[in-house]
Amino acid sequence: MPKRLTRAIALCVSTLPLLSSVAYAEGGLGAYLAARQANFDRDFLASAEYFERALENAPDNLGMLDSTVYTYVSLGAFEAAIPHAQRLRDLEINSQVGNLAFLVNDAKNEAWDDVLADLSDGQEISPLIDEIARAWAIFGQGQVTEALAAFDAAAQSAGMTHFALYNKALALASVGDFEGADALLSDDSNKSIQQTRRGTIAHSQILSQLGRNQDALDLLNQAFGGEFDASVQSLVDALASGERVPYSLASGPKEGLAELLFTAASVMAGEADPTYTILFARGATALYPNHIEALMLTGNLYEGMGLYDLANDTYALVPQDDPAFVDAELARADALQRADRLEAATEVLQSLARNYPDLAAAHASLGDVLRRRELMREAKPAYERALELYVQDNIRWYTHYMLGIVNHDLDLWPEAEAHFRAALEIVPTHPSILNYLGYSLVERGEKLDEALEMIITAVQIEPENGAIVDSLGWVQFQLGKYEDAIVQMERAAELEPVDPIVNDHLGDALWAVGRKNEASFQWKRALSFGPTEEDAARIRRKLEVGLDKVREEEGAAPLYPSVD
Repeated sequence: MPKRLTRAIALCVSTLPLLSSVAYAEGGLGAYLAARQANFDRDFLASAEYFERALENAPDNLGMLDSTVYTYVSLGAFEAAIPHAQRLRDLEINSQVGNLAFLVNDAKNEAWDDVLADLSDGQEISPLIDEIARAWAIFGQGQVTEALAAFDAAAQSAGMTHFALYNKALALASVGDFEGADALLSDDSNKSIQQTRRGTIAHSQILSQLGRNQDALDLLNQAFGGEFDASVQSLVDALASGERVPYSLASGPKEGLAELLFTAASVMAGEADPTYTILFARGATALYPNHIEALMLTGNLYEGMGLYDLANDTYALVPQDDPAFVDAELARADALQRADRLEAATEVLQSLARNYPDLAAAHASLGDVLRRRELMREAKPAYERALELYVQDNIRWYTHYMLGIVNHDLDLWPEAEAHFRAALEIVPTHPSILNYLGYSLVERGEKLDEALEMIITAVQIEPENGAIVDSLGWVQFQLGKYEDAIVQMERAAELEPVDPIVNDHLGDALWAVGRKNEASFQWKRALSFGPTEEDAARIRRKLEVGLDKVREEEGAAPLYPSVD
């Protein structure tokens, strides 16, 4: 969609002042402040609760009324928004988010007369939404001819032609006029419709209803280049089997209006603030609860706002028999991980791996969450199964890399090294793999020259990566090049100033050149940054007896004489 269309549908949530001359009681002020903070944090559930409390003390505060409506709409709770939206109207405030709440709620109840009355009274949302919503409302009244004329009228507005005609095609298809819908969607002047995912799917369904499955297949292959996600693949399979695929995109005015709002949200996604976009996505799911793409978009928007529990709840609404179920479950597991609900994420992925044993992504994701939980023995077979199933090198390298990490942590070094090197065969200049393998070789005292070359290459690729710069300093330290090591480690400490390992390493290098007071200072800094218990104990011992004694106690070789 063109950017002017994005601007046409961008919803400017009202910026009415939240504080009025109303004298708040102490409880009301506290609730108001809590609501403001929750709103800032995008914690919609808490925000709604606190705004409700605050409004008890200031029922006509315009800003709080508008914010309460916004909060409920963002949650998809349109009925709860209506009393507050009505209060704004009673106070003669034309609230765009309030108008959206009325539009969705009235359409959901098929109160098309009310929708048209609001639009006629100037209760507007945006030019794009208003004109096409008017056409769908007329359609909902059963006045098909008048509705089609309204779509045509909307198409005359600048920047809206293709969008209005797309909705008209959906309306025609919903009443069985597949020939008319096909004519609109096939028109070369409507290329922007033909290039959208939803437009392509709608057209393929319409072609199937006309008995033209091969044309539908050709259309899908041309649009998607033969690479289909699960939902489109299901459609392709049905068409290839000769099945007459039902038309399902917008079977009536409610679904048509849902498609309108979903398209608006899709256009805005990535360009507008997600706090605006979520309003349209929630409107689409309220009108059409089985609109899977709207559910997925809503979940994605919640994730983008850090609302992982809401994202999880939304993804969970995708039914198991839908082709998008697997993607929804993978997204749900990701949301749970982001919320640090690792055990719940593990359960989701274990179930997915059991039910879809040949789904590589389920096993790889399960390996990821188990590795995050430091359950390396359980993560290893999950990754190994994923590696068996993956065929694309652009994915296999990552699985090899993870298996390298897991086997390294399990002290299975030959296997770990083999996987690291297998990953490097696929992506030979990947800085993280070069660093991990190079650093591991240094720690083992093996192949130090090769390790140094790996880490130098990694630093050249990512010179601002403090962990990799530290690795270069550490291999120089292991080779006895202490002054060179200090240069790199000081740079690493600038890039990662609160990393305990980086500061610990710098302390060792300073000790090795006789700068013992500075070394003690760095070790104390390292202790203050929360190292592991094992590392902390070693640092304390160095502070007690010095690095030379600790290395002697560990059976390590003495430090080299300092060299340049």
